Amino acid sequence: MKRALIVWGGLELHEPERGAKLVGGWLQEAGFEVTLSNDYDVLGGADIASYDLVMPQVTGGELSREASIAFCAAVEQGVGVAAFHHGLATSFPGNPRMRFLAGSTFASHPGDIITYRVDPVETGDPVMAGITSFPHTSEQYFLHVDPSVEALATTTFSGEHAWWKKDVKVPVVFKSRFGAGRLFYSALGHKPDELADPSIATILKRGMAWAAR
Repeated sequence: MKRALIVWGGLELHEPERGAKLVGGWLQEAGFEVTLSNDYDVLGGADIASYDLVMPQVTGGELSREASIAFCAAVEQGVGVAAFHHGLATSFPGNPRMRFLAGSTFASHPGDIITYRVDPVETGDPVMAGITSFPHTSEQYFLHVDPSVEALATTTFSGEHAWWKKDVKVPVVFKSRFGAGRLFYSALGHKPDELADPSIATILKRGMAWAAR
């Protein structure tokens, strides 16, 4: 049986515990043994390399140098990583190793809660199979993105809330690699209720399955 670890915490606005339990339930349905924790140090625990998938669903927070070294080494050796919205993009912003691993860093969400479009990139990737462009009412994340990631879906900023960003296209769903480890990220899902959207749920479920070792 594959093993998954979900580490949650940070800003309560994101309802991290509820989100972790929801996604953990999906993973259990998919046959994973799931561990939930709000202790960030477990990311550097002695057994971290035994997990097939790790999800750091943390807004902000601090991770020790030792824990980040151990976690990044485990991923480099094949542990899979997945996250949504605040996970990875905002996690442990003061830790350079975690920023290098994450593939993107949250910068802003102009206009706060707005309706915007999510547009799949036509790569034929199975994560996006059958998904067409759809509207989403939430925070439109403006991310600073590692140019090596493989974008699976993008969003285009209208300029209404930051005119100097008009027509800028930013990835909101992507795949990446960190050594032998696979990494999946979706910026969609500001609060757990948003994961009820069929397209958002399908993308995340497929992405987690792809990332898992």
